[in-house]
Amino acid sequence: MKIFVAGGTGVLGRRVVTGLLEAGHAVTVLARTPSRIDPAFVQHVDVVAGDALDAERVRAALAEHQPDLLMNQLTDLAAGSRAANAHLRIHATRNLVDAALAVGTERIVIQSIAWCYEPGDIPAGEAVALDLASLDPTRRETVDAVTAMERCAAELEHCVVLRNGTLYGPDTWYAPTGLMADSARAGGIAPGPDVTSFVQIDDAAAAAVAAVGWPSGAVNVVDDEPAAASVWLPEFCAAVGAPSPALGVDAEAQPWARGALNGLARSRGWTPRFASWRQGFAQGLG
Repeated sequence: MKIFVAGGTGVLGRRVVTGLLEAGHAVTVLARTPSRIDPAFVQHVDVVAGDALDAERVRAALAEHQPDLLMNQLTDLAAGSRAANAHLRIHATRNLVDAALAVGTERIVIQSIAWCYEPGDIPAGEAVALDLASLDPTRRETVDAVTAMERCAAELEHCVVLRNGTLYGPDTWYAPTGLMADSARAGGIAPGPDVTSFVQIDDAAAAAVAAVGWPSGAVNVVDDEPAAASVWLPEFCAAVGAPSPALGVDAEAQPWARGALNGLARSRGWTPRFASWRQGFAQGLG
């Protein structure tokens, strides 16, 4: 299959591109900075210099390459700006979908997140609605951008939305040298009751490659064990050499911080190497 990847130079995107090549696909990568293309596969992909926020460039690239499927792995997290990431989700996806509609590309796989579900007492399955009623402006910025992105992608005939859990592992914020490890060593993460669903970076990439053959719809890509920070944080601290956090913090859980279920992804054949962050923090961080 001819696959056009936006976001192929990112932490997750690089791994997805490698997996697509290993699966025998012909891959084109849209890269704002072509020098960031992994040298290990630069000779095996077509590289298009361009910014996904440049609608004309995106349309020209798809017209030239005529892909069978779009793979959107775009994020803008380097500076930790939610606003920049929201802008990219909305406008880059619009450009990609418009270009696909113009050239007749009918399939897309897109990276989303698994913590935008409405509040609840148990981990969320894909049938749970997104949290469109949130009154928190920071959360609404993220939820609104994710909603716009997913709805836009669904304009194509075949759309797989991968709602990834919190990524950990090499090159992520949860690597031993990453942002969250630095914060843990500084005592900046509260061991409270909010529940998170994690997924190791290589397991997320494997799901993206497999999703090329999946039916349309949203799919949670998370491990088997949603957990409160009071449970996972001590093990993360131990794994990255941070002091053990002071437990017993009296805090009220965010009702939307509920985690997510992975039964649908598993039913489609995805089997994460790290079924739990417990094994992943011990073996899959570095």
